[in-house]
Order: sequence, then C-alpha cells, then structure tokens
Amino acid sequence: MDVVLEVVDTFIADYAYSYFHPKPPAPYDFPSPSNSTDTSAKAFSTWTYKPATQFITLEPAEEAYMSAWDRDNPLRQALTLYLITWIFGLLVYFIVATLSYIFIFDKRTFDHPRFIKNQVRLEIIAANKAMPVMAIITAPFFLLEMVLFLLFTDFCIYWAHRWLHHRLVYKYLHKLHHKWIMPTPFASHAFHPLDGFTQSLPYHIFPFIFPLQKMAYVALFVFVNLWSVMIHDGEYLTNNPVVNGAACHSLHHSRFEVNYGQFFTGFDRMGGTYLMPEQWMFERNMKMSEGRWKKEIEKVDELIEEIEGKDNRTYGSSSTKKTQ
Repeated sequence: MDVVLEVVDTFIADYAYSYFHPKPPAPYDFPSPSNSTDTSAKAFSTWTYKPATQFITLEPAEEAYMSAWDRDNPLRQALTLYLITWIFGLLVYFIVATLSYIFIFDKRTFDHPRFIKNQVRLEIIAANKAMPVMAIITAPFFLLEMVLFLLFTDFCIYWAHRWLHHRLVYKYLHKLHHKWIMPTPFASHAFHPLDGFTQSLPYHIFPFIFPLQKMAYVALFVFVNLWSVMIHDGEYLTNNPVVNGAACHSLHHSRFEVNYGQFFTGFDRMGGTYLMPEQWMFERNMKMSEGRWKKEIEKVDELIEEIEGKDNRTYGSSSTKKTQ
C-alpha cells in the first residue's frame, strides 16, 4: 500500500494538500538554508523523499514540499488512505458491475416474481452508502500495520503459550524450554522445534489476513528474534506496567504459569495470569544476593515438584554450593 500511496501523492495528493492546506510563509527573519541560492520550498523542508520501493522512483514535484502536512504526516496518510480505499472501491464497483450487467447479466431476471421494484437503483444506493463507511473501517489497517502486528501476534502467542502449558502438552513440547530456570540469552531459541514453530505461527499468519509491506515483514521478523533474546538476557531494564520485559518473562521461567505474553502484559491481565515483578528485581545487588536466591529457590522447587514432578535438571557445582 505504500507504493500506491506514493503514486497518489506524486500525481494527485501533493497538489491537493499544497492547495488546500499550504505551508504558512516563513517569518521575515527566518534563516536561509545553507545554500542561499536555493529558494525553493524543498530547501526549507525537513521532509526528505525516499522511494517506497527500489523498482520505482517518482521524483516529487515542488508541491510535495509546499503543504503544512508533508507525506510522513499521519493525519495526511490516514485521510489519503481513506480516500484511496473509498474512491478505488467505487471505481472497481461501477466499472466491473456495469460491464457484468451489460455483457453477462441475464435481463430475464427482471421478470422474476421476487425481483424488487427499482432494484438496480436501490442496490447502487445501498452500495454508495456502505462504501465510505467500509473505507473508514478499512483504512486504519493500512496505517496501523505495525501496531496491529504486535497486538495480533501477542494475542495469538498468549493463547498458544497457554496451550503449551496444558498438562497433556507441556511434557512433550514446552518442558525443554522451562529447563532453564535462570535463562541466558541463548535460552531464547532453546526449545522443542514444534514449540518454536507453534509460537512463530502468528507471525506468518498475520500477512495472510492483514496488509503488510514486505520489507516491514522482514524488519518485524528481525525485531521479534531480537526481542526473544532480550527478554531472556536477565537485564531488567523496564518495570513498565504495559511492556512484557525481561523481568516479566523471567518470572514465567521461575513461576511457570504466569506472564505468557510476548510483548505486552494486557492479555495476561485479562486472562488473570499476570504477575507483577517486585521492586527488588530491579536492584542489581539485591537480585544477585545469595539470600534472595535461597528464598526464590524454595518457591521454584515447590512449583517444579507440583508441575513436573521429579526435578531431572543437573545444576552446576557453584549453584549447588550456594543453595545448600
């Protein structure tokens, strides 16, 4: 959709926005650009043109720099996408429906006893009423693809993760990942192949349902893998009530059946599985103290016995010494 947006901006929207919402004139004492001989609107603009794709370059006209809303303005993008969705939908509707009506539709249908009086006119009126409303509902999907990606995948992973903790599934698929009570960054991808595949499915399903630019898909794929490492690195940088950071996920490894979310805490809160990290977790000396470890181990061992039964982990000599 970003390519379509660039084409519309180049040939239509730049001219429309520069006319209906022009950039206000600069004050008389406004400093000149570094190149004093260049007095074009581009020289005074902070917006820089970047092609939406490497295959097409549409050099913007002067009008692209003359609107108070440049191409990156979210309000402008929302309005343009709405108009594209509405107008394009109307064009497709009238062109295709008219051709079908002329060349394919059997006119004997008019004689059917259940054919409504003035039906064609009524159908067109109903379609014209529906399309602008449908466009309002549809346009945000184009603009908010990143946010939708995070919310959609977080929701799906939350439930996939809970399913992996079901007593009939956990032992065979997810138990390996919970072998790491105190995870390191290398634990991020240390799981059963089917476990990893199950939790990755939402990322691959999303583009089949919602529009997602291909480079954005690649960027988000990289981000997801980076995030997976970061929430296993043991550095509790944020105690944000919304973000499911490393502190939240470390509690999932030690408390097992809490904090299933990937990015946010919202679905855990709604599902009654959210456990807020305690303040001591963000104090480095307290977090690494032997006294705190002993208290935590008591809780962890109880949960291991309750959920897994016998603990088959082989702990290092240093950790054994510290817990004795």
